Amino acid sequence: MKSSTCSRGTGGGFRMRPMACAAILLLSMGQPALAQQNSAGQTPALDQTTTDKASQDATLPAVSVTASKDPLQHLHEDVSSGALGTRTQLETPYSTTVVSGEELEDRQVKKLGDVFAQDASVSDNSNPYNAWASYITVRGMQLDWQNSFRIDGQPFNAYGITMPYEQLESVQLLKGLSGFMYGFGSPGGIVNYVTKKPPVTDKQIASVDVGYASTAVWMSHVDLGGRVGPDSMFGYRFNATHEEGTTYNGGNVRRNSFSLAADARITRDLTATFGALYQDRHASGITTAISTAQYTGTSLPPTLSGGSSTLVTPDQHLDTNLQIYTAGLRYDLNQDWTLSTTYSFSKSTRYRNESTFYLLNPAGDYNDTRFEGKEGHQLNTWQVMAEGLVKTGPLQHQLVFGAAYQKQTNDYTANSFYGQIGTGNIYQPNVNRYDSQGFYTYRNADITQKALFASDTIALTQRWSVLGGVRYTNYEQHGYDLDGATTSTYTQNGVVTPSVALMYKLAPTTTLYASYVESLEAGNVVSESYANAGAVLKPLRSKQYEFGVKSQNDRWSATAALFRIERGAQYANSDNVFVEDGESIFQGIEAGTDVRLGNNWTVGGDIMWIATHYEKGSSNDGNRVAGAPGFVAAAHVNYSVPAMPGLTVGADAKFTGNTNLRPSGDLNVPGYMIFNLGATYTTRIAGHNVGVRAALDNVTNRRYWAFQYADYIQPGEPRTVSINARVDF
Repeated sequence: MKSSTCSRGTGGGFRMRPMACAAILLLSMGQPALAQQNSAGQTPALDQTTTDKASQDATLPAVSVTASKDPLQHLHEDVSSGALGTRTQLETPYSTTVVSGEELEDRQVKKLGDVFAQDASVSDNSNPYNAWASYITVRGMQLDWQNSFRIDGQPFNAYGITMPYEQLESVQLLKGLSGFMYGFGSPGGIVNYVTKKPPVTDKQIASVDVGYASTAVWMSHVDLGGRVGPDSMFGYRFNATHEEGTTYNGGNVRRNSFSLAADARITRDLTATFGALYQDRHASGITTAISTAQYTGTSLPPTLSGGSSTLVTPDQHLDTNLQIYTAGLRYDLNQDWTLSTTYSFSKSTRYRNESTFYLLNPAGDYNDTRFEGKEGHQLNTWQVMAEGLVKTGPLQHQLVFGAAYQKQTNDYTANSFYGQIGTGNIYQPNVNRYDSQGFYTYRNADITQKALFASDTIALTQRWSVLGGVRYTNYEQHGYDLDGATTSTYTQNGVVTPSVALMYKLAPTTTLYASYVESLEAGNVVSESYANAGAVLKPLRSKQYEFGVKSQNDRWSATAALFRIERGAQYANSDNVFVEDGESIFQGIEAGTDVRLGNNWTVGGDIMWIATHYEKGSSNDGNRVAGAPGFVAAAHVNYSVPAMPGLTVGADAKFTGNTNLRPSGDLNVPGYMIFNLGATYTTRIAGHNVGVRAALDNVTNRRYWAFQYADYIQPGEPRTVSINARVDF
């Protein structure tokens, strides 16, 4: 889990934690502090017994958003677990990570990989200035851009979307299989973006910040919130951001983002909520995708900087639009039972004019293949859920029941362009250009999921508890041609994805667990680069076994997990046909801890070791799974300078081991290590809290190739500087 050592200071100010983290010598200490999330009115997780709960709470360290000594990993804070309801991370029998909004601000993140930079189980495949913005690998498995992303628990299509991170309260990651919790999806896990919420109290929120990032990108952001009306009945939180300028690779970016969260306390027991997020983003001169599908060498060409102008052309661009609207009702029947219902509508579109450089040889020669087209996705979702506590004899139950409906539609360009426009060399300027043409889109596919789910967490004794849950899903997928005629149909009713877990309390602050969960992911529509482009593959079933421990204490916290995941394998065969064949196996260990040393130092680290292989297939058996690094380690250190109160400096480092680029195992991406520095300073000027953040990423300007997707690589980002100043009113 990601740790955050930034915390709210007294008087409403904030102490900002830099991108922290130095020496890889600290590998034995890891996992940053988890984000804080309001849990007012939520049904509490069942720990040992209802009567023991009160005494346990008295024993556990207090958590407050205004405290300067927050628990290090925030394992007592809530995390959304879908069909399990909302429960603390300490009571969740799966590995999770939560990164707080303050940590996002301190790191000044630009892409999803930056969010989890201190989590060893997450590898960065993302890029802030092309369509790979949401690509990360978790435990060696890439997330599914159609089903693995949520905003405030509601699904949206994340392909090409760079989120407005300055408008988020936290980012949550549920690692591993999520079939029981959320339905169809990749076994890599689920990312949930939590937007900023109205304040619980009458305190008003008003801040303005401005930022600068290499080479000349400027950002301004406003955050407003408060409560109004009789008895503070209505709450609101409004954020607006404008970003524009020249990126580190010589391209340009322009973004406008707006979000609104509101609630109404209609009665003491009934609360209505509303949320909206709108973002329009244009990026030109985007970083070109680089494929090795036609590469004949046994090792990759010499590295070059991600800021190199030879990898961009001014006619390439990515325009995206994201909209999501949510509405919900929550009714507390009594102190033990709550009913809730939520509806959401999301829409994401992208217009790409993007090249893929198909590398040919170690000299860096390539065929330049251009894609241009428009794509869009819409999701309508509805869910109703009941959460509560009951007692049957000596046993106590935490129950969750619910029903969910989701319909996704995909629109694609009828006359998109995909073809070779020239040749070139990655070390020389690209002179190829492609002029845009007019497009029209058509309904390409729709996917409907209808599900019932239930779970029961039974407290057997004060220490032992058992969890059982099941999700029952009807799944239907249709493909259509330009005239609207159905070209393919896949239907599977009665899909059952169970989960079971056993938990043991070593102490009120420490939980041991063993869990099993199954998942089913939707069949892929094969992309244009393969010989069977447009084919719809069957869904893949996966299984996960996990044994773990979580412990949260006053001055230290730690987590560890052993896991094994069995997943159906997909890859391109020797005829460049994308197929499902055999299984891919992932088994390994992840561990981390954070420790507060004295009053001024915080150190930590995170490690993941994983062994992967293909089996039961017609080829590649025994080879490492493409995209899964064998070893990853991260470490960080922060120091609050006593001579200058309010100043914190820090450093962090992350090592990513070598990674197979292809299922055939004949080409590797070498390992690399990145160092970052950061500093934050908080003070009061004229009665206002003022903060300044500075971050220096890739301090040594290391050049390296990074895995992006099977047979795709990207150059590592160059050294970049980010500065931000904020004033609270």
